[in-house]
Amino acid sequence: MSAPAPQEPQATSSHMMKTTKRGRPYLKDTLDLFATLIVSLQLTPHKQFFRTFTHSFSTDEAAQNLASLKFSQSNRGPDPREPSRVVTTTTTTTFSMTREMAKAMCQHFMDARLIENATDPSSNLFKDRGVYQLTPKGLHVLERFISKNGINSDHLQPVFASQPICIKLLHLERRSVDDEIIVTQSVITALFRRFVGRQANYQVQSDKPLDPFEKYNERSKGIALHDITERPQLAKAQQVHKHCFAAVAALEWLCDFTSVVGREEAAEMAAQFVRFGLITLVSDKRKNNDSAIIFTVRGSAPGGNSPVSQQGEFRCTAKAIYKITDEGRRVAHWDASRLAGVTDSPNASSAALTSDRPSVDGSVESSSENKKSGADAKIHRRISMAEKLNMTYEAGEKKNSKESNTDRLRYILEDPGLRSLFREFLRSNFCEENLAFWIDVQDFKKKFGVTSSAMAVTPVRQGNRNTPGQAAMEKHHESLINTAFVIYNTYLAPSSQCELNIDHGLRNELVKYLEDAVTSLTGKAFQGRVEPEQATAFNATQLQTMIRLYERIQTHVFRLMATDSVPKFIKTPKFLAMRNWSEDFDPSDADIQLLTSGPTSPPGLSGSEEVGGAYITISQQASEREHRQQAQQALQTQQS
Repeated sequence: MSAPAPQEPQATSSHMMKTTKRGRPYLKDTLDLFATLIVSLQLTPHKQFFRTFTHSFSTDEAAQNLASLKFSQSNRGPDPREPSRVVTTTTTTTFSMTREMAKAMCQHFMDARLIENATDPSSNLFKDRGVYQLTPKGLHVLERFISKNGINSDHLQPVFASQPICIKLLHLERRSVDDEIIVTQSVITALFRRFVGRQANYQVQSDKPLDPFEKYNERSKGIALHDITERPQLAKAQQVHKHCFAAVAALEWLCDFTSVVGREEAAEMAAQFVRFGLITLVSDKRKNNDSAIIFTVRGSAPGGNSPVSQQGEFRCTAKAIYKITDEGRRVAHWDASRLAGVTDSPNASSAALTSDRPSVDGSVESSSENKKSGADAKIHRRISMAEKLNMTYEAGEKKNSKESNTDRLRYILEDPGLRSLFREFLRSNFCEENLAFWIDVQDFKKKFGVTSSAMAVTPVRQGNRNTPGQAAMEKHHESLINTAFVIYNTYLAPSSQCELNIDHGLRNELVKYLEDAVTSLTGKAFQGRVEPEQATAFNATQLQTMIRLYERIQTHVFRLMATDSVPKFIKTPKFLAMRNWSEDFDPSDADIQLLTSGPTSPPGLSGSEEVGGAYITISQQASEREHRQQAQQALQTQQS
């Protein structure tokens, strides 16, 4: 096998992880270390208290791997001195910590709601002899990490398939100096709307018990609400408080469905809800000797009739009950949702929100900030995917329909739910291979550009020159070669299983390249299909040439789908039905951008003031599973 180009020795450096004033590592480091650890583990069944917990790990296993954990990432690109040649740059990060430090790190994972105690999910302590499983939020973070870093995750697919995954995770941007959430009115508005949902989330009683997926989907709609009836002292009539929730439940919800880390930070965000007049205390019937933790935040207030005050406090007690205020209901747009006939979806709410008055900044530490930054950070209402499709459809009728269909196809490919529906449509029209090829090449390009591995380091045996990281990279290179030729043999070889109908010149160019490459590498003539022993001889530069040829075929297939399939697809009953709830389901332009590339520049390096913001990331696996469930329910309804 011809491996990637040899790499020059690289300099090494060592540093401690940065920690916040609370003593926790910065959020990005926490998420990256968590995902690296999980990729390095084998999540297997563990027994405790006469029960078996699947896809779990023990305290000892986590501590052992964190004691010496290595993450290697290789980036391939053209050699600056010789652009036709591919060079590989590998960066290796090794984490080393004692058992006590490893346990403390796992406690941070629990605080961030990435893992939970399998025997007692309500426990917030990482114990010495415990068994742990991933939370839906942890699976969302893990999925993004795997996709971004090109990691082989075959051993984790059973976990993704068997457990609920957080479909939409709301991220709140943080200051680069201290990793504190940047608080503006628009950010609090975005967080609050996600917190309360598109409609008041009253729990519906059902005779049929809900499975774990259904329970999680109900929670994801927004904080569970209920009404409270009480008789105030010296009052004759009873008083009914609507839209109430427990303080502790609010903290748990914020930790589970947003990037908030720990109950302290969740309590600060809840205190901001109080400060902005969105929620208010109903009662706190704790006994006098019960301890009370009260979080207070301060900030500037505009004065006048504004509901925003300079101070807000939130009581973190088991008996504290809060309710949504009139201002909170107005900001939530509940009345507008009912008038528009919006129906609940399992992943309701979006951060695509607008504030009706100028932003007012505030934070836990400071009573005033630059008011200009709040206005700049204002989160405007974003147009839903269905609205975009309809707008481009109307524009296409008036202008250039080809351009309109291209835009529609981009939206469809970027949205997991629409893409799954589009795939069903193509399958029914016997041309699914076009989309399958496009997706396979996209995945292949991503894996080729960035390759990563994570493992617990074991001593290297004498006489074995390859480190575990190098061995993993070589194995991944073999996998890339195999993928490249699986694509060829599946879609492009003569009489292949899913042969594409492509331009004759393009096919000949690809065949000519493979003939020359196979003959020069193996000395054997190319027979139309690439055998495994021939494929192993290919190096990274030759793979990149194949990628360029695949990209040209991708462009041809894309145009074919845009001009032939999309106009028919958007007129199908299933697509039209999906439009009715797409406001909840579809990501916006900004969501998609942040899903694929993240912020344009790291905090603190853009040369401008950090103004804060909120954005949503969407789990592709959870969205596709949700779409399949929707399709099955629709089919069952039709049959009944």
